[in-house]
Amino acid sequence: MRRTGTLDAFVLPLAGLVAFLALWEAVPRAGLVNAAFLPPPSEIPAAFLREWRSGQWTIAIGNSLGHYVAGLLTGVGLGVALGIMTGMVRAAERATSWIVRVLRPVPGLAWVPFAIIWFGVSPSAALFIIAIGVFWIVFFATHGAIRAVDRDLVEVAEAFGFRSGPERLVKVLLPAATPGILVGVRTAIGQAWMAVVAAEIFGVAGLGQRMMQASTLLATDIVVVYMLTMAALYGLLDSAFMALQGWWLRWKA
Repeated sequence: MRRTGTLDAFVLPLAGLVAFLALWEAVPRAGLVNAAFLPPPSEIPAAFLREWRSGQWTIAIGNSLGHYVAGLLTGVGLGVALGIMTGMVRAAERATSWIVRVLRPVPGLAWVPFAIIWFGVSPSAALFIIAIGVFWIVFFATHGAIRAVDRDLVEVAEAFGFRSGPERLVKVLLPAATPGILVGVRTAIGQAWMAVVAAEIFGVAGLGQRMMQASTLLATDIVVVYMLTMAALYGLLDSAFMALQGWWLRWKA
């Protein structure tokens, strides 16, 4: 049983990764695809070293992390606040229902022209685009989590004297809704990286801009370097968030 568990948990995923890399390497080497369009993975380490030694890699990461964190915190903060408000107050939900129906289907990229008009080509514009991409995910997760709280819990809290809105929120609703809210926040952590590229391709310095610069020169190996960089950063942030979530929800264990 232990051998089977080790095989499933480590050997098979590693074998799958090796097979994928071997296929990727073979396709351009065999001339099935021009290597300028799809660089083999064996060329990526050298491209990374060039980019790192030039200082472009660290600068791009610093810029994008600044946009990412600011946009993520803004979107999460607004999403949680408005989600709680509409989840607790029926009148607020009704008052915003048509606004939500009109604005929710609008993709983040559609806001780029307004971001440039309102903020110019600046970090503030990138923050705006990222916050928009994050907001709706967290808003709906929070709203749904608040509305899903067992009404019996609220009635018990009222019986014990917690009758005001702030008291019910702090003592009952937030503790019960936190797991659902955190699911939305975790999804937003990944969505925010997608929004970073959309926010930076129009000229704001960062990973997205550097990818666009490399693509115009057909430096696809550099593009792959930054794609893998974003994947690695997401993996680190997601792992850190999962550890934080486990600590935060340790009372459920």
